[in-house]
Amino acid sequence: MAMSDDLRAIQAQVEQGVLGADTLDALDRIRVASLGKKGSLTAIMRSMGKVPPEERPAMGQLANTVRANVQAAIEQRKLQLAKAALDAKISAEAADVTLPGRRLAPGTQHLISQIREEIEDIFCGLGYTIEDGPFVETTYYNFTALNAPEDHPSRSAKDTFYVVDNAPEGKETHALGESDVLLRTQTSGVQVHVMETRKPPIYMVCPGTVFRPDTADANHLPQFTQVEGLVVDEGITFGDLKGTLDYFCREIFGRDRATRYRPHFFPFTEPSCEVDVSCGVCHGEGCRFCKNTGWLEILGCGMVDPNVLGYVGIDSERYSGFAFGIGVERVAALRYDLPDLRMLMTGDMRFLRQF
Repeated sequence: MAMSDDLRAIQAQVEQGVLGADTLDALDRIRVASLGKKGSLTAIMRSMGKVPPEERPAMGQLANTVRANVQAAIEQRKLQLAKAALDAKISAEAADVTLPGRRLAPGTQHLISQIREEIEDIFCGLGYTIEDGPFVETTYYNFTALNAPEDHPSRSAKDTFYVVDNAPEGKETHALGESDVLLRTQTSGVQVHVMETRKPPIYMVCPGTVFRPDTADANHLPQFTQVEGLVVDEGITFGDLKGTLDYFCREIFGRDRATRYRPHFFPFTEPSCEVDVSCGVCHGEGCRFCKNTGWLEILGCGMVDPNVLGYVGIDSERYSGFAFGIGVERVAALRYDLPDLRMLMTGDMRFLRQF
């Protein structure tokens, strides 16, 4: 039998088999038998070299035509079988195709983003500007210019993520041996950048992410959001600080909340205080949430130390100011009575949908 007869016979055999195939598996067996590596049509294509040269062009054209017809027949039957399977599935499940599709729930901001923007809005209403700065800082802006000496505990590797060791081999850069580059532990460094480039009066807040090597537990996170504020102007007193923070606490927690100021120490402010707000659960009477004190610690603050103003070339005899720092996650926990800060980081929609 001539090769041309073999090709036509294969085409006829495949077309007949395709019509009788009632499953995708049966159709695939036909494809493999004809077009696979050991298929009948593949074998003929490989033997094309044995055809006399004068017959080879016509025979090659016929072989390509047969191959194309076989592939088209298989693909057409494949579409028919897939449609029949889908129709059968729809009929079996009695689907009502007129029902509306599933609607996606609208997205909302994360609770931390909501509170951060609310804090920004409060201070913008007082005339403050919103400033930003780098996550990776140098020790000068994160510590030195904020009046923290080289042997201050906050500069040790236990309290700071150092990024690069810049110390020459065999020589330490600092008394504690850390590098000059770090992930910022506070957004206070932004205040230094602003004071270097801007003359008083300065009224600003600098919100952003900060990093500390704390073990994540109910009250600590290695990465959290902080909002620091700074005021530098002529005639600024502690009364201005107290009035500003009293207003902020009542705006963020409620008009019925009281505040108190306890002496504390921060290297970059003098005098320094920690601010407490009255417990919203017991209204100052004392309960388990406030450890029976009636008060909840909310932020740290103080009058800007003259040494800090000296680092940026601001005359401390003419200008004074105050600074404060607020942890946004702590505000969220105290505002909504959250027992564990880690709940804010899990991404659990059952929790986040509440806000």
